Amino acid sequence: MKVKSEFSRNILTLMTGTTIAQAIPIAISPILTRIYTPEDFGVFAFFIAIVAIFSSISSARYEQAILLPMSEENALHVFALGFVILSFISLFLLLTIFIVNDFVVSLLPSTEIVFFIYFIPITVFFVGLFNLLSYFNNRKKLYSDISKATVLKAVVLAVVQIVIGLVKEGASGLITGQILSQIVANVKLAKNVFLHKDLRAIFDIKSMWTLSKEYIDFPKYQVPHVLFSTLSSNLPIYLFTLFFSSLVTGLYALAIRIVLSPMMIIAGSSAKVYNEQLSKLYENREDTYGFTLQFLKSLGMKVMVFIVLIALFAPDIFAFVFGESWREAGEYTRLLSPWLFLNVMVSSVAFIPSIVGKQKKAFLMSIVQLILTLSAIGIGVFYESVEVALIAYMLVNSLVLMYNLIWFVQALKFPLYEECQR
Repeated sequence: MKVKSEFSRNILTLMTGTTIAQAIPIAISPILTRIYTPEDFGVFAFFIAIVAIFSSISSARYEQAILLPMSEENALHVFALGFVILSFISLFLLLTIFIVNDFVVSLLPSTEIVFFIYFIPITVFFVGLFNLLSYFNNRKKLYSDISKATVLKAVVLAVVQIVIGLVKEGASGLITGQILSQIVANVKLAKNVFLHKDLRAIFDIKSMWTLSKEYIDFPKYQVPHVLFSTLSSNLPIYLFTLFFSSLVTGLYALAIRIVLSPMMIIAGSSAKVYNEQLSKLYENREDTYGFTLQFLKSLGMKVMVFIVLIALFAPDIFAFVFGESWREAGEYTRLLSPWLFLNVMVSSVAFIPSIVGKQKKAFLMSIVQLILTLSAIGIGVFYESVEVALIAYMLVNSLVLMYNLIWFVQALKFPLYEECQR
């Protein structure tokens, strides 16, 4: 964990780009909140939440398996497998929207949202492709390229959202920026996979089929797991839009965007390098338990400083920076601060169940989390209070995250203990 170590240098490389990339949307947020209304942000958040559902499973979670093969050739075959699945799911989603258009429209709460449903499949495709490319570049330790692609994505996002927002009302600028930024970032990362490669060799059907069976636990357990987890994390977006208003959704979405993004600068960058390092330590039967404890201690100290500031000053900061009409978003953030802290900690080590073969338990916990989250927000809907919904949501999710964090770490301890016994 020292600065001079390769591990810390890799984290620093990713953090540099990620910090800039996350700082750009945050820096332009005071501009966006004066161009777009809270309702516009609500539509945008609903769109992103729908995309998140499908993109999280768009490659059947085989992108995480890219880190595992010993040979680069097999890693490329796993990448190709994920790409084929991603293409099929995106095309299937597009055809489904056209075929059952009337039914889909009847489920949506806003006429503006209806217009954007046709952009969901293409957004899902490029988000899923970015995940595949990121994991392959991560395997190759091309952290500089990942960092540059992340910055480029943020720049394109900011420019498009501001320019279109100045000339056109509504959420179209926010959504268009999201799509174009994903496309540009993919182009930047794709060269490391496709340049100087024999595409026919990469897309070898026999090898892809063999590897799909070898890593079958990823789609078998992680697809339903991440599906339930994504539903749980985005459930406030869906239910606030349906039972309250796009205004409430927009306030909540900005609160999460502004606060969670800076914390994920550290957590996201650290997790990328942590995953790669954990794979090596586990393969060599080294002390993954002690390494993870040290990692979590270091991460927790950094994140806690930010959480304390949120708990004390969030409403005033939001009102000053974004305008008085956004003060309530700061109140939402303050209520959610314990959950935000635990969310960062757990997400940084979420790869552990995959590497120790505990995907099934992680999946079962995601079901429990979804049920508890739905019940918690249901209480707020019953009392017609957003605040009650947020407090209940924070409490149940914090309990689940605390439990997950404990058993993640303990899962690394037991294999080490068994090895010592032998």
